[in-house]
Amino acid sequence: MQTQKPLTLVDPQNGNQAFKIFPYSDTSHFDHVQRNNYYTVIINLSGSGKLKSDFSAYDFSGQVMMCFSPYQPFMISPVEELNGVVLNFHPDFFCIHLHQKEVACNGVLFNNIYQPPFITLTDRDITILLNIIEQMQAEMQNAALAQYELLISYLKIFLIHGSRLRVEQNPLASAEISGLKEPFVLQNLKDAIEEHFKTKHAPADYADLLNISPKALAKITKNHFNKTLTNMIAERIVIEAKRELYLTSKPVKSIAYELGFNDEFYFSRFFKNNADVSPQLYRETVGFAKAEA
Repeated sequence: MQTQKPLTLVDPQNGNQAFKIFPYSDTSHFDHVQRNNYYTVIINLSGSGKLKSDFSAYDFSGQVMMCFSPYQPFMISPVEELNGVVLNFHPDFFCIHLHQKEVACNGVLFNNIYQPPFITLTDRDITILLNIIEQMQAEMQNAALAQYELLISYLKIFLIHGSRLRVEQNPLASAEISGLKEPFVLQNLKDAIEEHFKTKHAPADYADLLNISPKALAKITKNHFNKTLTNMIAERIVIEAKRELYLTSKPVKSIAYELGFNDEFYFSRFFKNNADVSPQLYRETVGFAKAEA
């Protein structure tokens, strides 16, 4: 890495952190539950540990990239000494929703409830990603004309590389090639959740849709996604709620109704229980009405 010190860009309009890169040689930054109001990308270069994210726990080792959305809870516990580099960016600095057509990382690197929040990296992947980060670091240390625009360009390239790696490593695709029957059920479940999460909130609804017993579906879901179907549905609802809170100025009551909640206060409790922050505070700290600006 080009530098061993944290580099931070501050938003001149509000004084908040916009973009940050910092190396780590321990996990003191992550040894408690993180709920940040910005995106976090961690490139772990060596060591092994345990990752707790949302409702699941995972073991990881060696070269991996982990991606977390604003207010997505995560915590890392080392098993062997870890070291790597972290990249943080606020949605106001770069909005993955508004740039979905260019970068296509929403639902792939971030807000992906169907796969673990990390991907394995080869030596070649590491070389490519660290090279981009070094260019970002150089730009951050030598402010010049159009600094933000150039950093955003580097960030787009970085996220595109990560998204391509995620797609290449899709475990469901590789499982389907092996001829297993379960991945077809899983793909049907993914399609059903994406189509019906606004109106169907109970696991039994999806068992009916897929013509499978609730018990069997629960077992398959736990085995392949490492989380319960109830948790997956809740995550998907919260992801959509966050998107609406950020991109639009719709009242919370309207968002709740669109997501199948007749009671605004019940929805607010549901959101806070799953995001650990109220809808209003989410808007205040992450931003809102970006699609209307």
